[in-house]
Amino acid sequence: MMLYNHLPSLDLHGYDRDYARLQILEFLEDQHKLKNKMVLIVHGRGSGILRKMTQETLKKHKYVVNYKIDNFNDGMTVVTLK
Repeated sequence: MMLYNHLPSLDLHGYDRDYARLQILEFLEDQHKLKNKMVLIVHGRGSGILRKMTQETLKKHKYVVNYKIDNFNDGMTVVTLK
């Protein structure tokens, strides 16, 4: 996380799947308006429900260029925006 501590981030810990999806969509819209090109979404490790929903949401989003699970923290996804 130290490499990314300067990037805007959204922490989904404690959210259910539907509320987390809404938060992701709002976060991406806001970050696009702010012209941020790279952001973090922290979904945690757990059972993988939030990670899977995060990836499904990112895959379909118009502002997302690509995304990947962080190499050093698999509870976090690094997102590149248009």
